[in-house]
Amino acid sequence: MKRTLLFTFLLVFLVSCSSSGQGTADSAPQTYIENKGSDTIVNLALAWAEQYQLENPNIRLSVTGGGSGTGIAALVNGTVDIANASRQIKQKEIDLANEQGIEPMEHIIAGDAIAVIVNPTNPVRELTLEQISKIYSGAYTNWREVGGDDRPIVRLSRETNSGTHVYFLETVVRLGDKESKTLFSTNTLLLPSSEGIISEVRQNPNAIGYDGLGYVPEDLNMIAIAPEASDEYILPSVDSVNNGTYAIARDLYMYTNGEPTGEVAIYLEWIMSAEAQEIVKELGFVPIN
Repeated sequence: MKRTLLFTFLLVFLVSCSSSGQGTADSAPQTYIENKGSDTIVNLALAWAEQYQLENPNIRLSVTGGGSGTGIAALVNGTVDIANASRQIKQKEIDLANEQGIEPMEHIIAGDAIAVIVNPTNPVRELTLEQISKIYSGAYTNWREVGGDDRPIVRLSRETNSGTHVYFLETVVRLGDKESKTLFSTNTLLLPSSEGIISEVRQNPNAIGYDGLGYVPEDLNMIAIAPEASDEYILPSVDSVNNGTYAIARDLYMYTNGEPTGEVAIYLEWIMSAEAQEIVKELGFVPIN
């Protein structure tokens, strides 16, 4: 069963008897780990932080969202220990980091499927990648063009600093073509969070959105997707990601400055453990093991 975690954009778990980083005469010194970035990963990172601190009360973990770009920028600026990202770091970000004496190191911490979602009153249940691309680029503007009712299509997307936005643009809107310059339609509504997309799809029968699989509630419909019209239409799931049949799947990342050391290294090792990867599965993401 998925865990439900209520959080604000800044949520800090502090499991300690002392409010300072020095500890007390009866407690071990506190180690503080700053973790920032992807909103896709934030629920998972919060769940990990909560469990890890229960087992390691000398560790204080701060988990903040804001988007993959925000987390990577913080790593480049040297203000976080771990940056969360739902996309790979870009070469220009690596170059900028190197100028600051930062050497980003990539750690794959889970897998994810991006689900395309619609209101339950929408009769459309299957789409090809090309159809989704045409919807989001503005070539299709009415649901009847893809077998639905005569209704206008309302496009929802994450904001541009989101790694999910970048991945969806490159993989779906541009269909993986690195030479393509296709963009989201100018009337696409950009929303700051996964929860914002869920809320809008829930109340708008004309809306289409996309979100990480772990965020999609049972009262919304996920679209079965096929690379081509002649292929089998597949719904997103842990199994369809693992067996490679779902078309919009990706890795999720954490980045550190070089090879992690000390408590950060121990924490990342725990994230790769069976215990931590079970939390990945509980929250609807895909374990790496």
